[in-house]
This record gives sequence, structure tokens and C-alpha cells, in this order.
Amino acid sequence: MLELGVKILIAYLLGALLGSLIIGRIRGVDIRHMGSGNAGATNALRTQGKLFGLLVLIIDIAKGLFSVWWLPTVVLPQIGIDPQLPREWLTLACGFAVIVGHVYPVWFGFRGGKGAATVVGVVAAIDLRLLVPLLLSWLLVLVLTGYVGLATMLSGLALIGAVYVLAPGDNPLLCFCVAVTLFVVYTHRSNIARMRAGQETRVRRLWLFRSRA
Repeated sequence: MLELGVKILIAYLLGALLGSLIIGRIRGVDIRHMGSGNAGATNALRTQGKLFGLLVLIIDIAKGLFSVWWLPTVVLPQIGIDPQLPREWLTLACGFAVIVGHVYPVWFGFRGGKGAATVVGVVAAIDLRLLVPLLLSWLLVLVLTGYVGLATMLSGLALIGAVYVLAPGDNPLLCFCVAVTLFVVYTHRSNIARMRAGQETRVRRLWLFRSRA
């Protein structure tokens, strides 16, 4: 249990290193006071430009990859490897912890992003095949509706469906994907409220049905 607790904590602390806020401090800006107020890559792109947004995206994806690829297998000093701890459950626990860290970062007053980019990194590290339906469904919904938040939430459903097809019988992975999807929907509750009120911003450059006038 010691290995599980320590590695979950490390994954959380890695997740709490938000690209937008780290780069923002270097540039003297805090994007939580700009645009939508979110500390994720989308708001970074909208308020600070393409390069800033790309760097944020890379950092937030990379920490998800790192936490799942490296952390479960590394032998920590004084901790070692617990032979009774299933590696798959440890991997998934680290994956979920890094996402939670991104959303509720202890380094930045527990005000972070919504976890989408970090989810991409985690999923890519767990099973690269799952990334294809995740990203394709995200892009399809974005093109059809123009809503980034809706695309992100519905891509979680596609991820669950992909597990049924590509990894049948993998109950730990299925439970993980369901938990992540529910968590992502929760982090997008403000987007849901704005969509219901007709106030959510659309990405009109990608929206198929935007007005041409």
C-alpha cells in the first residue's frame, strides 16, 4: 500500500504542474483572469496565441504520458516494488491522479484546467489504439456543433465504447474510462450551463454550420 500511496501522490503533484500557469508566470500573465477563466490549452490558445497554446498542450499531454509510462514501473528509494499490488490498477490509479492534479493543482490554489489534454496523454500511454476513437469523435462533434466542451465530453463516451470493442473483458480499464468520463463531465458543468443558456462560445472556424454571412 505504501507504493500505491506514494506513487498516486507523485502523479497528483505532476498533474498539478499546469503548463498554462507555468508559462504564464514566465510571461507575467495568469490566463485564469482572461477569456473563459480556465487554465487549459483551449483558453491559452484563445487568449495568448498559437505558440503559447501549443506549449501548454505539450506540457499537459506529456505529464499524462509520463505518469502512466514511467511512474508505475520505477523503483523508488525506500519504497521498492510491492509484489501484491497489481500493476494495471497502479497504472490506472496514477493516470487518474495526474488528471485530478491538473484540475485541482495544489501549487496554484486548486484552480486548474478541465483535464482534457492530460486525459489524452494518459489514454495514449495506456493503449494507443484508444486514442483514435477518442480524437476522431472529438473532432466530429466539434465540426458538427462548434462546441469544444461538448466534443470533449462526448469523446469520453466514445472512449468507453472503444474499450468494449478493443479491450473486451478488461474491467479495470473500463472502470477507469467510466470514472474519467464522469469526472470530465463534472469539470465541464459550467460549459453545460452556458450551452443550456445559449451563451457558450463556438469555434466558428471549425464549425461546419457557421453562418457564411
